Parts: sequence; C-alpha cells; structure tokens
Amino acid sequence: MNKSIAIQGIEGSFHHAVSQHFFDNTITLNKCLSFDELVDSLTNNTCDLGIMALENSIAGSIIPNYALIDNNNLTIIDEYYLDIQHNLMALNGQNISDITEVHSHPMALLQCKSFFKNHPHIKLVEDKDTAEVAKRIHDNQIKHIGAIASKSAAKIFKLKLLAESIQTIKHNETRFVVVQKNNSKTDKTIVNKASLKFELDHKRGSLAAILNVMSDCKLNLTKIQSLPKINTPWVYSFFVDVTFNLYEDYQKAKSLMIIMAEEFKVLGEYKNGKND
Repeated sequence: MNKSIAIQGIEGSFHHAVSQHFFDNTITLNKCLSFDELVDSLTNNTCDLGIMALENSIAGSIIPNYALIDNNNLTIIDEYYLDIQHNLMALNGQNISDITEVHSHPMALLQCKSFFKNHPHIKLVEDKDTAEVAKRIHDNQIKHIGAIASKSAAKIFKLKLLAESIQTIKHNETRFVVVQKNNSKTDKTIVNKASLKFELDHKRGSLAAILNVMSDCKLNLTKIQSLPKINTPWVYSFFVDVTFNLYEDYQKAKSLMIIMAEEFKVLGEYKNGKND
C-alpha cells in the first residue's frame, strides 16, 4: 500500500521538493493549504506522514509549527535542509515594470524584502502558498500580478521568470521535518540528533543548570526556542535541538533532564540532516 504524505502547498512548492527527496513517485500526495490542515490529516489517520517547515536561515523559526507538533503529540522522525531560491515570475509577455502586485507566502516576502525596495511600485500581498499563487496566475491568466516561487513552479505553470534568486541572502536554507502521529522505534546506531521540550521552575539559574547538563554530557545545543504557555502568564516552554556523537551520552543527559525539568518531552530522535 502506498504511503500517504501530507505537504503544505501543491506541486512546485518547497514542501513538494522535500517530499521528492525523501520518497519516490509511488507515494500519494495530500496537498494542504495550511499547516493546521496538514496536522489534521495526520491526527485523523488520513495520512501516514507529514512534511513541515520549522525554521529558515533568514527569517528564523516558524513558531506556530513547534506548537502544532507539541500540542498534537506528533513525532519528528527525520529532517532535511533545503536550499531555497526565490524567483519572481508572471505571465509571458510581461516585464517587472508591468507588475503592480506580488503575492506570496509571508516568509517568502520577508526573505525577498530588499529586492522589492528597488521596485517601490510593486505592492506586496501575503498569500497562503508560493506555488499556489503561480498556479492561480496561470489558471486565470492574471496579468500585472507576480508570484515568488521556485523554478519548478514556473516550469509546471508555464510562467516567465522575471528575476532569479531574489532572496536577500543568497545562501538561504529552510529546515523541514518529517512527522508522524505515532512514535516509532528508531535505529539508535544512526540517531545523533533529538528535539526536546520542557518547562522549568521560575528560579534563578534553572535554565543555566539544564544547559550545563547538556554540555557536561557532550551534547551540542543547535537550537533553543521559548514559547509562552497560553494559560499560565510568564511561564515558558523551551524547545531545544541537540546533536551528539554517542547515543549513550544523550541517554545520560536525558535521564538527568527528566529529573530537573517539568513536562519533559521527546519530540523526536533522528539522524542529523546536516551530516548529509
């Protein structure tokens, strides 16, 4: 039976590109226009796996996605760092001077902010998905509207590239994770990264103490993100990513952190995508 994979976006989107890296053409692709819809497809067992963007090297963390993974008890089983190249495209026969509006995902607009400072006549409009805008322009033959999307989207929807690689910083990566509803046994011999979530007492030095445990146990902290607890003002949850050489070092640190922290939770144990 084919695996059903949920992605945010459609063919030509960056999530679609990541799905092509992980899976062959035998998968069934479930195209969602929001991450909430994607998560629902996992929790109601419509899909086996989901692909979610978590952070970008220019725009930073996609904080709501951390909460979605945590609140719905999803498990991270893999990750992938995708080189993101944003391109401006529109219907054939048009130039940049003909474009009055550019529609795209808020993260894409943010990553291309400097480019559009040189084109003040263009209004930037937030939309749900990069490739979906490209498809809409093609399907409805909309003039004077541009999209920011991948070259793959331009090819699929037969749009003209008006400008290539328009992101502010040319080396632009987004970290994507593969998530599933149920926890699964991981191969400890290849696991060298973990995503964790915990809360701490509001005491001086509590965060420093748990960070010292990670350091003493030879864990490398690659990410720390705080998120406020909605129902408890001024109390925060911490989401951290750690890498390690020996699983035994991680196990030792984990056993200590479980004692020191409150609401300690493993969001996933998997292979570091930066090792590829």
